[in-house]
Amino acid sequence: MAQIKDKNDKYTYRITWSEDDSEYVGLCAEFPSLSWLAQTPDGALKGVSKLVSDVVADMKQSGEPVPEPIAAKQFSGKFMIRVPPDVHRQLAIQAAEAGVSLNRLASSKLSR
Repeated sequence: MAQIKDKNDKYTYRITWSEDDSEYVGLCAEFPSLSWLAQTPDGALKGVSKLVSDVVADMKQSGEPVPEPIAAKQFSGKFMIRVPPDVHRQLAIQAAEAGVSLNRLASSKLSR
């Protein structure tokens, strides 16, 4: 796989195949509006990482806030989710039947 030249680049990249374009697509989670098409996975990674680098440089130059890399963020392990009451009831029943807390059941289902 291609190496990202900027050692300070800690952004989250993904390479996937685009059937519509018949090319690989380089994506960056922190910049969802950016993408790069290339014939090879390495080319897609190199292209999108260079594009992100250029965009970050432009943002810094214009004084815009630059997205923090996901890898650098600290997560608490907590988040709230709203579900319909009937789903809540079904999950509570499953948890009770399994002898675990609703939180443990939800965590288990989300980690699969």
